[in-house]
Amino acid sequence: MPADRLRTADVDRLAVAFASLGDPDAAYAFLQDICTVREIQEMAQRLEVARMLSAGEHYGRIRDVTGASSTTISRVSRALNYGADGYKTVLDHLREA
Repeated sequence: MPADRLRTADVDRLAVAFASLGDPDAAYAFLQDICTVREIQEMAQRLEVARMLSAGEHYGRIRDVTGASSTTISRVSRALNYGADGYKTVLDHLREA
């Protein structure tokens, strides 16, 4: 999806809302209120796939450890290599924490 179709006033407010929390417990509560349990689990799985890909893990191991499908792993890999660098930014922040 082109960035201009994603960047709307509503999505901007959502991004600002997450950025404003600064506390994992507050972010967790917000996630619980706006997402289903499945959506949260899927996002967490994709982040773990991104972490493992960045660490040089192979698809088979990632699939075995995370339970992610080959399609999900490929999609995350494409985002890491050709996306907006969102995963890279978050993974850098997590490594610094």
